[in-house]
Amino acid sequence: MLQLDRLTITQGDFRLAADWTAPAGSRIAVMGPSGAGKSTLLSVISGFFAQTSGRVLWQGQDLTPVPAGERPVTILFQDQNLFPHLTVAQNLGLGLRPDLRLTPADHARIDRALLRVGLQDLGPRRPAQLSGGQASRAALARALLRARPILLLDEPFAALGPALRSEMLQLVREVADETGALVLMVTHDPQDALALGGDTAFVAGGIVHPPVATAELFANPPPAVQDYLGRK
Repeated sequence: MLQLDRLTITQGDFRLAADWTAPAGSRIAVMGPSGAGKSTLLSVISGFFAQTSGRVLWQGQDLTPVPAGERPVTILFQDQNLFPHLTVAQNLGLGLRPDLRLTPADHARIDRALLRVGLQDLGPRRPAQLSGGQASRAALARALLRARPILLLDEPFAALGPALRSEMLQLVREVADETGALVLMVTHDPQDALALGGDTAFVAGGIVHPPVATAELFANPPPAVQDYLGRK
């Protein structure tokens, strides 16, 4: 279970609060206006930004003192986190061993992950030689290898067209099913939130509201969500 226990985040005049829990395996879209704090929330959960007060707990363990690299978290950003000087296979290998001292068994796991996401022939390529969709697949393959119980997605598919974005969301659901990961995905697109399935945590007025079923939220949106969606 992920618990945001009376969490507050402040930076200058900015303040964000969250106080809710989500069970393991949840799929949660994080939506709200630009500047509301969606990405900041993911940065705190992943350990790249410190909260002002409160706690982030996973399965009862307070993650506050845990360094970012040791948290049970994989995070994907819009740039896919791929190192340009490494091959695709080496980028995946970082998910297993940061020093890239890979065993034959590690290489076999990488080959299986590449096959799983349809990149079985592209391991020797550099990220610059990949299309946007291929880079997204490579990043998801690394998440599959890491198999961390929390998967954070900060609009990693925003630059893709609708059809390819839908394909990537399907792959996210499959990876989450295979790893059992809890997914938190920042998006501005209601269709992406619906495609993810599950719940949506709406961010507005300095509050990350508790997740509610996405279909229900859009069917009966409160005023802040109506404003966001442009409904009257």
